[in-house]
Amino acid sequence: MDNIAGTKSSLTWAVNIAVGLLVLLWVVPTFGLLISSFRDRDAITTSGWWTALSASEQNIVARASAPDTARQVDGVWVIEGNVFEDEGGAGTVSDFGISIREPAAFKAGEVAQDDGHTLSVAENGDYVFTYAEQPSGKRGERVFTTVKTPPSFTTANYTRVLFSEGIGRSFVNTFTVTIPATIIPILVAAFCAYALAWMDFPGRAILIALIVGLLVVPLQMSLIPLLRLHNSIGLGKGYLGIWLAHTGFGLPLAVYLLRNYIAGLPKEIIESAKVDGATDFEIFRRIVLPLSFPALASFAIFQFLWVWNDLLVATVFLGNTESQLVMTGRLRELLGSRGGDWDILAASAFVSIAVPLVVFFAMQKFLVRGLLAGSVKGG
Repeated sequence: MDNIAGTKSSLTWAVNIAVGLLVLLWVVPTFGLLISSFRDRDAITTSGWWTALSASEQNIVARASAPDTARQVDGVWVIEGNVFEDEGGAGTVSDFGISIREPAAFKAGEVAQDDGHTLSVAENGDYVFTYAEQPSGKRGERVFTTVKTPPSFTTANYTRVLFSEGIGRSFVNTFTVTIPATIIPILVAAFCAYALAWMDFPGRAILIALIVGLLVVPLQMSLIPLLRLHNSIGLGKGYLGIWLAHTGFGLPLAVYLLRNYIAGLPKEIIESAKVDGATDFEIFRRIVLPLSFPALASFAIFQFLWVWNDLLVATVFLGNTESQLVMTGRLRELLGSRGGDWDILAASAFVSIAVPLVVFFAMQKFLVRGLLAGSVKGG
């Protein structure tokens, strides 16, 4: 026998492995982004996040003090300094060199001989040039060093993001957009889903097919026509327009999800209520809505996450003025047009997902129940 009680089939193992790989593919980059959000810009650009807990190596080219700073000691001329003076950093020098062709020719503490002078660099970065004759020239010699920098973390990225000008206003704007844009589609879709599931009227099958077809309509193709419609009827760019836009974009999925759930409710409960004289509205309000809470919560999670993280729809239907910018728009302005500040980008990512994560984990138990409900019916 292929399947013996107490053993798992090969298909079950394959599903478990696939799910584990998907979770790993999501968790590893997210963990890397979290670590990067606490690193400074130089560390991010010179090494990967997986090296954050180990010392990193980088090459530093320092310019020694000018020859006119040389002082005579025991019959020789000496120029002293530290390779970290101009860099403003710290670390441990492991190797150094006097030529760009061999930047790591000598170990820290050794003495390098060159034409007319010697160079020694200590591990703490202190260097000593010695000359048999007084040096001349306007610029000091170059010192090539290989520096090991200990791991370091900072909260400056989050400080810059959280306390940048206008971030509080943008946070309030995002809530102003997200909460109504989540509630309105649920209210409209719940009524529509009940009608499509339990009320008989001409064209019901066509409406269901139309709703399923709307699920595959690209959002980008409807932005400009919808904006022109808003302008023609006087809505323009404002909160009402973006609420209606998100409602329209979210309704097909909401109706499809809720209709499948409501259609799977026990038929006997609905028929008993009708026998007792309950109207459709009373059945919907007292029976269907309480029993449909898992499906309502699952769609609320999807819609909340979509609206909170949205930038495209907010840019088109709300505008980019200082009083209208949402969180994603504000973070885009903070990053600039080139988006080269990877440290700010990483911190901004976690600031923007903080609220959606709270919502998701608070309602996750309803998500699976709402998605799977109606997929299996009892006999």
